[in-house]
Amino acid sequence: VIGVPHDWQLNFPPPYTPIMERVESLHDLLLVIITLISIFVLVLLVYAMWRFHASRNPVASTTTHHTGLEIAWTIIPILILVLIAVPSFRLLYYSDKATDAAFTVKVTGHQWYWSYGYPDQGDFKVESRILSEAERAKLKPNQPRLMAVDEEMVIPVNTVVRIIGTAEGGSMHGWTVPGFGIKKTVIPGRLNEGWISVKEEGIYFGQCSQICGMNHTYMPIAVRVVSKADFDKWVADKKKAAGLSPGTDVASANPATR
Repeated sequence: VIGVPHDWQLNFPPPYTPIMERVESLHDLLLVIITLISIFVLVLLVYAMWRFHASRNPVASTTTHHTGLEIAWTIIPILILVLIAVPSFRLLYYSDKATDAAFTVKVTGHQWYWSYGYPDQGDFKVESRILSEAERAKLKPNQPRLMAVDEEMVIPVNTVVRIIGTAEGGSMHGWTVPGFGIKKTVIPGRLNEGWISVKEEGIYFGQCSQICGMNHTYMPIAVRVVSKADFDKWVADKKKAAGLSPGTDVASANPATR
C-alpha cells in the first residue's frame, strides 16, 4: 500500500504524479519567498521600535509621506506577485487538461459514494463505497480504517489517464487524492477535467474534500494502480461481468448470449 496517511505526518505526502511534483516545487518556492518577507518585516519592525522609541524622539515627527518609500512598497510587492504568478499559471494550465491521455475515467460523486465509468474500455462502470461496519471489523493490512472501499478505481501504472468529474443527487463533491496533486470539485450538470499519471504501483487513498451532506466523511477514495497486463485482465473481467462483447465493446442485445 502506498499513499496512506501516517501518524504525526508533516508536509505533503510524497509526490506520485508529475503534477504533484510541480505542486511541491511551487510550494518550496513560496516557502522561500514568505520566509524572506517575514524576516524582512521583522527586521523593519525591530528597527522601527529602536529608531523611533519615545526616549530617542521626545518630539514626534511631522513627516506625512516619503515618495521613495511609497514607490518602493508599490513596485516591490508587484514584482513579488509576478514572481509567484508565473509558475502558478504554468502549473494551472499544465494540470488542467490531458493532451495525450491513453483513456478516460468518468468520476461521478453520488450521495454518498463514488462511481467510475470507463467509456474507452467498453463503457462499464464500477461503484465504490466505504466498507460496512461488519467489513471494517475485519480489515486487512492494506485497508486503512474509514478509507478502504469495496471497489477501487483501477488504472495502469505510468499511463496518462484523463479524469472527467461530475456529480448526481444535488450535491457537489470533491475528488481529491493528495499524493496525485489533484483536487477536482465535481458539480451536478457540469464536467470538470483533470489528469493523472502514477509512477508506482500500489493503492492510493483520498477523501471527498467538499462538504456534501450528512455522510460526507464516509466518501473515501481508493485508487489501485497496477501493471498494464493486470489492468487489461481487470478490464476483461469487468466487461465479462457487465455482459459486454469483447469484439464490439457493447452490451449484447440478446440475453441468451450473455
